[in-house]
Amino acid sequence: MLIDDDRLFPAEPKVRSIARSLYKSIRHLPIVSPHGHTQASWFAKNEPFPDPAKLFVQPDHYVYRMLYSQGVSMDDLEIGQAVMKEPRKVWRIFASHYHLFRGTPTRMWLDFAFQELFGLTERLSEKTADHYFETIAEKLTTAEFLPRALYERFNLEVLATTDSPLDTLEDHAAIRASGWGGRILPTFRPDPVVDPEFGGFAERIAELGAKTGEDTATWGGYLQALRKTRARFSALGCTATDHGHPTAQTADLGKTEAEKLYSRVRTGQATAAEQELFRAQMLTEMAQMSLEDGLVMQIHPGSVRNHNRKVYERYGRDTGADIPRATNYVDALRPLLDRFGNESKLTIILFTLDETTFSRELAPLAGHYPCLRLGPPWWFLDSPEGIMRFRELATETAGFYNTVGFNDDTRAFLSIPARHDVARRVDCAFLARLVAEHRLEEDEAHDVAHALTVGLVKRAYRL
Repeated sequence: MLIDDDRLFPAEPKVRSIARSLYKSIRHLPIVSPHGHTQASWFAKNEPFPDPAKLFVQPDHYVYRMLYSQGVSMDDLEIGQAVMKEPRKVWRIFASHYHLFRGTPTRMWLDFAFQELFGLTERLSEKTADHYFETIAEKLTTAEFLPRALYERFNLEVLATTDSPLDTLEDHAAIRASGWGGRILPTFRPDPVVDPEFGGFAERIAELGAKTGEDTATWGGYLQALRKTRARFSALGCTATDHGHPTAQTADLGKTEAEKLYSRVRTGQATAAEQELFRAQMLTEMAQMSLEDGLVMQIHPGSVRNHNRKVYERYGRDTGADIPRATNYVDALRPLLDRFGNESKLTIILFTLDETTFSRELAPLAGHYPCLRLGPPWWFLDSPEGIMRFRELATETAGFYNTVGFNDDTRAFLSIPARHDVARRVDCAFLARLVAEHRLEEDEAHDVAHALTVGLVKRAYRL
């Protein structure tokens, strides 16, 4: 067997017994996935996934960044290729390097999928590569492995994608028109039209204007174009926005100053400091819009994106070369919080890649301001140890009910059940320890486990 029934539970027998009981009560609850990067087209078209390499290797930067770190060529992995020429060769490369994932959450997610979905119980290796490839490839041709069937098999209740404001959302519209009961919801990610460092920024602003019928050469027209786009997203079920800014910096400029700044960034005249100020202002503008239209606001700061210049130039954005950095929240968020912090009708979910802020900044902020909630450990931190550290560092100040459950934040569709299972197991291990130490009654722990699994995420994301 690749995975053990007691994985991630405490080693001490009494505490492990409590964790088992807690986990049993939530194990089969539906999965609510309010933030991720799967593709709506999968469910609109409902066509078979092409092959194992396209499914497991190519979309998952957790996988190929590890291989690249050990000298595997991204060309050999066919990263960025719309159609793979030699998927079996890519799979063999992956299999021959599978040992690199020992001790990582990626290994746990992959083994879960291999065993639970495909019935594979012998470890992936160079020796078993072809057996794996053929077994998976054969099953992918069956009706049980079509995207909609897997959605239902995974017991998904909601699955959110992440979408550019310039996206037509035609796949989301097609899903709704099809009559299928799955809830695939778009998420409004305005980075391409609010970040002046985004390639082709001015052209994207003009396109936004053309799509909305607004004059985006003016500050007022630009803001109205964004409001119209948010309304278009909302009409297709969107409940949240997402903002992947380099920092958490916010600003609250007067109208005249904002107009002048917008003119400079739109025409490519802004300095680096002015570009950062514009992004900061746009977070505050988006908070105002969320207060108006009810969309939940997610802020994902602190990643130095596309750190490897050569990889970026050859393979494009978001190809595994993003690196966390220290992030300030207390000072950075103050302009926004001075204006909106006490608004209980506004929900802003904060994420971090800087663990040092959990107890020092984020938990105290969320433990005070009515508009703030803490997102779960994200990206480099959504590991068993990262989730446990988050619970230990944030709970004592923010409690459980100022958090929002778990987000899988993945492009790799088949890893979703595994990721949620890891989070559920670690949460049960943490709660079991509190019960064993007489810091929480067992009936309360069951209530909290249920809340962390489905209750808090539904409430926070208004699902």
